[in-house]
Amino acid sequence: MTSPLIQQYGVAILGAGPVGLAAAAHMLARGIRPTVFDAAESVGSSMLAVAHVPLFSPWRYNIDHAARSLLERGGWPAPDLDALPTAGELHQLYLQPLGRALREQIQLNSRVLAVSRLGMDKIKTAGRDQAPFLLQIERDGGVSEHLAGAVLDATGTWAMPNPLGANGLPATGETAHAVRIRYGIPDVLGKDRARYAGKCVLVVGAGHSAAQALLALADLGQQDERTRVHWAVRGNNLRRVFGGGEADQLQARGELGQRLQRLIEQGRLTVHTEFRIASMQAGLTGLTVRAHTPQGLTELTGVDEVICATGSRPDLALTRELRVRLDAWLESTEALAPLIDPNEHSCGTVRPHGHRELAHPEPGFYVVGAKSYGRAPTFLMATGYEQVRSVAAALAGDLAAADDVRLDLPETGVCSAGLPGTAGQDACCVAMPAAARVASTCCGGAAPVSIDACCAQDAAAKQTGKAGCGCGVPADKAGRAVTGCC
Repeated sequence: MTSPLIQQYGVAILGAGPVGLAAAAHMLARGIRPTVFDAAESVGSSMLAVAHVPLFSPWRYNIDHAARSLLERGGWPAPDLDALPTAGELHQLYLQPLGRALREQIQLNSRVLAVSRLGMDKIKTAGRDQAPFLLQIERDGGVSEHLAGAVLDATGTWAMPNPLGANGLPATGETAHAVRIRYGIPDVLGKDRARYAGKCVLVVGAGHSAAQALLALADLGQQDERTRVHWAVRGNNLRRVFGGGEADQLQARGELGQRLQRLIEQGRLTVHTEFRIASMQAGLTGLTVRAHTPQGLTELTGVDEVICATGSRPDLALTRELRVRLDAWLESTEALAPLIDPNEHSCGTVRPHGHRELAHPEPGFYVVGAKSYGRAPTFLMATGYEQVRSVAAALAGDLAAADDVRLDLPETGVCSAGLPGTAGQDACCVAMPAAARVASTCCGGAAPVSIDACCAQDAAAKQTGKAGCGCGVPADKAGRAVTGCC
């Protein structure tokens, strides 16, 4: 049964992106009144910003089932679930119709400035769980207030890109030369073509966004041979962007890395590894970008344009007056951090999680969607859809359904990969003691609990009479693994 606060005030959902709209659909299905706030003029505005980008996940992973049920009641025709949409097609064929179906619950051009509790600040405890949330909303040139019984923050991280500076701060000169920098994935072969054709372009980042930009620039380079492409990454292990190739369960994602590797092998772009940008300044021809490398301070001169694809981070100011528990370095919901920390995991998937992992010390407040991951990469929409399904069930008082969390994500097929000719290694694929068994998606996933094995590959080997794959060998006295299984 829903709480009296939710019955009286409903639920506020911050952000009208795919996960926020899915949350509204799940609330309605549970008989809960949602109100969705978004600062943009349209639902799914972040998808519009990258409308030209093809998604590597097919429709079946991009449509929430509660949202689909709502749409189909209005005669909406589902697309081919195995087809790959662009971000623009996702917006046009799914998010816009969903926005129309939820129009009575959505308030656009409404920016949430802050969230607190009615009549109390962060310090006060007595009566806190009985007070509704208070949202300050900016719209039409003024500020109004809205009360809610629970709040889901689905604002994502798109609006706050990480800077070029390797220390997490803007590089010296980054702000001054902002006119030459684009954050995210520009439409290199479309409306932004004139900006990059025939230019020297530096792409910074080691994720899928950087790969998309690099591939587009390579195509542009075949059309205009004057185009020169440099790729800078802060580390020397490109496993996340190269991916698992044919082993990736998302074919388009696997092909992305394969195409990028071919470009490097063909010499069609120049790679700079361990390239930690410190500053940039105007040179005689273009920008001079200075970076710390193993060889010392290195300069890259004559750069006309920079594409910064270094990821993004959450806006933490929004909930400063709420009692939230975040991981100290990822800025994710704390309980998710061990599952998604890129220092430990690079496989691109995460074990199922729901309302319990997403809860905060502030009763009735949840961060969902990409923002729940903080600064960690590789978030998939399907993860957010299952998050909000679980949260909606919990708010409705159906804890059995809320705790029955199921998440079927496609494996990347890799835990490590390096540049051609280099070696990479990942913690998931080095040996670990059996006592350290975790629900890892590496090495084939977690082992069945009925088998004394540390991963699925180890279990499969032991079931056929072999000694195992190597994961379960003892660690040394320092806790380091002796051998690896991958």
